Amino acid sequence: MLRQIFLDTETTGLSPESGDRIIEIGCVEMVNRRLTGNNKHFYINPERRNSEDAVKIHGLTDEFLADKPVFAAIADELLEYLAGAEIIIHNASFDVGFLDAELRRLGRGKFEAYVARITDSLLMAREMFPGKSNSLDALCKRLEVDNSSRTLHGALLDAGLLAEVYIQMTRGQESLVIEEEEAAAEEIVVEKVDLAAFTLPVLLAEASELAAHEAVLADLDKSSNGKTLWRTVVA
Repeated sequence: MLRQIFLDTETTGLSPESGDRIIEIGCVEMVNRRLTGNNKHFYINPERRNSEDAVKIHGLTDEFLADKPVFAAIADELLEYLAGAEIIIHNASFDVGFLDAELRRLGRGKFEAYVARITDSLLMAREMFPGKSNSLDALCKRLEVDNSSRTLHGALLDAGLLAEVYIQMTRGQESLVIEEEEAAAEEIVVEKVDLAAFTLPVLLAEASELAAHEAVLADLDKSSNGKTLWRTVVA
C-alpha cells in the first residue's frame, strides 16, 4: 500500500530560528493514488504574536488563535497520523524547519524520524519545468488545477491543491510500475505442441518460375563480369 500525505503549514513569520511558530497544519491523505478524505487539520496557538506581513498572507489573527491548542497538545495525534507515510511538501525545507523546531521544544527527534520519507514537490516541479515559476499558484495554472478559492493561504486548502498538482505532475507513472502479485497473476502458460503430428506440404517451382529465376541469375552474373559465386559453388 502506497500511503502519501500532502502537508502544508502556516506560520507567524519566516524564521523558526527567530522564534516564529506554526499556527496551522493541513494534511491530505492519498492511498494508492486515490484521495481518501482521511485528512487532518489543526489551528495552533503559537504562544506569541503574528507578524503583520504573515497575517496578510493567511488571515489568521492573534485573537482567532488565542483559544486554540498549543503544538504540544496536538503533537502525538499529528505524528501518529503521519507515521510510516511519504510526506509531500511544496518547498519542504521551510515546513520541515518549523516542524523540527516545534519538536525540539518538546525534546523530541527531528521530523524525518517519524515518517517514511519526505518529498519536495518544488524540486520535482523545477526538474519538470526548468526556468519557469513553480509556485503552487503557477503550477495550478499550468496544470489546470482550479485554485479560484485560494484568496488567502490556508494549510488544508493548499495541501489539497498540492495533491491535485502532484497527481497531474505524476500522471501515467502508475502504468510504469508492475506489482509482483500482478505479474504472478498474469503468467502466461504455453501449451506444448507436438509438431511431429503435422505433415508440411512441399511446393515445387514450375518450369516457368525456374526459367525466370535463371534469367535473373544470368543478369547478375553478367553485370558482375562473371564474379558471382553461386556459379562456382559445387553442391
